Amino acid sequence: MNDTPETEGIRLAKRVAAQAGCSRREAELLIENGAVRVDGKAVETPQARVRSAQQVDIDPGAKPEPVQEVTLLLHKPPGIAFDAPLGKLLVPARRSEADTSRRPTLQRHFAGQRCLTPLETGAGGLIVFTQDPRIERKLVEDAGLMENEVMVDVAGPVSPEALHRLNQSPVVDGRAMLPAKVSIGRQSEGVTGLRFAIKGTWPGQVAQMCDAVRLRIVAMRRIRVGRVPLAGLAPGEWRYLLPHERF
Repeated sequence: MNDTPETEGIRLAKRVAAQAGCSRREAELLIENGAVRVDGKAVETPQARVRSAQQVDIDPGAKPEPVQEVTLLLHKPPGIAFDAPLGKLLVPARRSEADTSRRPTLQRHFAGQRCLTPLETGAGGLIVFTQDPRIERKLVEDAGLMENEVMVDVAGPVSPEALHRLNQSPVVDGRAMLPAKVSIGRQSEGVTGLRFAIKGTWPGQVAQMCDAVRLRIVAMRRIRVGRVPLAGLAPGEWRYLLPHERF
């Protein structure tokens, strides 16, 4: 038997528009901003259908504004391709408890995200996804000048000669790159910890630099992109870029 109009219900946007005394578009914006609840549960899809018996509530003080474009910071674990985490890790359940942005987690925040700071599959650390054209322009246009800090563990000791060569202008994939600032951070039995401060986010650069001086990488983690640090994010977690943070 076919459903009757009553059992099918009406579009949530139509119900909200009538209830709030606003236009259909304004109702859609309220819903997309997570300000509408159906039977106590937030619903962000204007096309969702509700029945007359269902309770629809609108958050007090909510404004019908376009969903703000956001930038997400992810601690990518090693072993995952940089372009894969969008579906695997950028999900509401993996939002860091240390996120202090106070933003609601919205479905629209995960749509159209682009990764502009790639990392090798074997490396971990900070990668940046954004919907914001201003952030995208900054990361693209200033990529060659923006400093990235990468902590690299290599097997065995690092000689003064090797360290000197690492601090010279490298050639990566046939391209001359700006000199890196490389220093020894720690030494333990069988492993030397190196700190790389390099300009740009060229995947494979650190690996090729280490290969050139016969150093075998054991682990690699990027802890900073420009002035934005990884600090506080556990592997696999993400957070929103805060309004005061600048790359």
